[in-house]
Amino acid sequence: MHFGIFMEFGSRPELSEAESFHEGFRLVDAAENWGLDGVWLAELHFNPVRSVLSSPIVVASSIATRTRRLRIGMAVHVLPLNNPLRIAEEVATVDQISEGRFEFGVGRSGFARSYDLYGIPYVESRERFREALDIILEAWKGEPFSHTGEFYSFEGAIVSPRPYQQPHPPLRIAATTAETFPRLGREGHPIFVGLRGMDIPELRSNLKEYRKAWHEAGHDGDGDVSLRIPVYAGESEMEALEEPRDSIDAYFNRMGSLLRNSAGRAGTDTGRQGRADRLASMSYDEMLKTKVAFGTGESLIDRFTELKEELGLDGVVAELNAGGLIPEEAVTRSLSIITQQVMPSFK
Repeated sequence: MHFGIFMEFGSRPELSEAESFHEGFRLVDAAENWGLDGVWLAELHFNPVRSVLSSPIVVASSIATRTRRLRIGMAVHVLPLNNPLRIAEEVATVDQISEGRFEFGVGRSGFARSYDLYGIPYVESRERFREALDIILEAWKGEPFSHTGEFYSFEGAIVSPRPYQQPHPPLRIAATTAETFPRLGREGHPIFVGLRGMDIPELRSNLKEYRKAWHEAGHDGDGDVSLRIPVYAGESEMEALEEPRDSIDAYFNRMGSLLRNSAGRAGTDTGRQGRADRLASMSYDEMLKTKVAFGTGESLIDRFTELKEELGLDGVVAELNAGGLIPEEAVTRSLSIITQQVMPSFK
C-alpha cells in the first residue's frame, strides 16, 4: 500500500513566509530519508494565513532536485484556473527533472473563491476541467495538434518537452460527489477520496459504484483508490488523541464554514448545508471514529488495516497537520512513527 503525506506548506502567525517554506522542505527531507513513498502538494490561492503553496508546480520542481527516490504528486492541480497548454508544459518539465517521479493529481476544487478572484465563473468549472484534461493528454503525445472547444482554441500547438514517463505521468482524479464515482470508474481513472464530506458507509457505497463501473467497462483489476485522511501518531495513546485535538477541531470548523458559505452556489453539488451542519454538531469522539486516524504505531496499524479492508484502499495520503496548529517537532515525530512503525506492516 502506498503511503504519502499531504502538504500545504502551512502558515502560522509566528512564522514568516520564508520560514513556512523552510519548515515544509525540512519535512520533505525527513520523508525522503525515512522511506516515505510520496509527498502530495495542495494548490491554495489567496489565503496567506493558511498556506504559501499557491504555486505547487514550482515547489514540486524544487522537491525533485533535492530528493532522489521520493515521488512527488499534486493533490490536486486545479485545471480550470490555468491554460491547459501551460499546465502540460510545466508538468512534463517537472517529470523530466524528477526522472519520472511525478504523479498528476487533478481536480476542479470544491470552492469558488479562487475562481471569483481569477474571474472564471465557477459554474463552468466542470466543463472547463474536462476540456483542459483532454487537451493536456493530447499535448503530451508530442505531435502538432489543433483544438476548437468551448473555452480554448488554438492551431498547430506542439508541446515540449514530452513527459519522462510515457505516455504520461500517472493520472489521479479527485472524486468528491456521488455522481463522479461511476464516471471515473468507467473511464478507468485512479481516484482520490476523503472523509471530510462523506462518512465511511457513504464512501463505501460510492466506491462500490466506482468498481462496478470499472468492471463493466472491461478495465483490468479493481480500480485504484487513495484515501486522504488526517493522521497523527503519538508515543502513547493519550498523546496521540490529545495533541492534535485543537488542530483537528479548527480543521473541521473551517471545512464546515467553507461548505456553508458555498452552499447554493452555481456549479456546486447539493447537500453542502447538510454536511456543514453535521460537521458543526460532530463531537471529538465521532471525529476519532469516522474522520481521522490518530493513535500509536500499533493502533494505527489496526486502523489502516480496517480501512484497507472496508474500503479496498491502495494508498493512504496522510494529512499530518490538518488545521495547521500542531508544532513542527510533533509533526516530524508523527512522521517518524508512521514510517518506522506503521508502514512496514503494509509493504
